[in-house]
Amino acid sequence: MRISIESNGETVVFELNDGQAAKELYEQLPLTIEVKNYSSNEKIFYPPNKLNTSNTPLANAKTGTLAYYAPWGDVVMFYGNFGTAGGLYELGNVVYGGEHIKNMSGTITIKKIVN
Repeated sequence: MRISIESNGETVVFELNDGQAAKELYEQLPLTIEVKNYSSNEKIFYPPNKLNTSNTPLANAKTGTLAYYAPWGDVVMFYGNFGTAGGLYELGNVVYGGEHIKNMSGTITIKKIVN
């Protein structure tokens, strides 16, 4: 499962893992949603529905990790290293365009990539 996230004319592509949370995010697509800055190394957005984290690996987040922070219900795109945190689950990793995560702002468009 691959998804594209477009912002300000740039595209980032993530490869999702086989965890339940990643599958549920994929099923909510396409989305047009607001992205927000959080901390100094991540961008976040809130999918319409919370994700079930059963069978989803805990994240050891680094640059390019796509994760879900269950306590707040937000999806996190890391553009800097982070590590681990309670309730942080890995959804996938960047395969293209990771350098654009840091500059995302405003409204983003998230779509499924169908082969």
